[in-house]
Amino acid sequence: MVNIADKTIYQIYLRSFYDSNGDGMGDIPGITAKLDYLEKLGVDLIWINPFYPSPQNDNGYDISDYTGVDPRFGTMEDFDVLIYEAKKRSIGIMIDLVLNHTSTEHEWFQQALRENPKYRDFYYF
Repeated sequence: MVNIADKTIYQIYLRSFYDSNGDGMGDIPGITAKLDYLEKLGVDLIWINPFYPSPQNDNGYDISDYTGVDPRFGTMEDFDVLIYEAKKRSIGIMIDLVLNHTSTEHEWFQQALRENPKYRDFYYF
């Protein structure tokens, strides 16, 4: 575990950071493109807000799939490249992982609505 108390942390709200492909929305390759700039700022750790698949009713905090990347922001390969390039610059990556709730579109929630006992206790109805 890394002690972050003495680290310079730069938080990135992905959709408004840097748009690498001209679609009007920031993306993971946009972070990769700005790593040299962040390194010059003295950033030790990048904290990225949620970029998982989501209906975006709660700025990405309503996650519908914890295992993927929302295609609006890039691909898993893009994320792998970001991690690789950040590591070359000794910049850590921290992702905002929201575990206390899901999107109503998440499979667990849909199963709970169908009264599947395996998932029903995951939620308060």
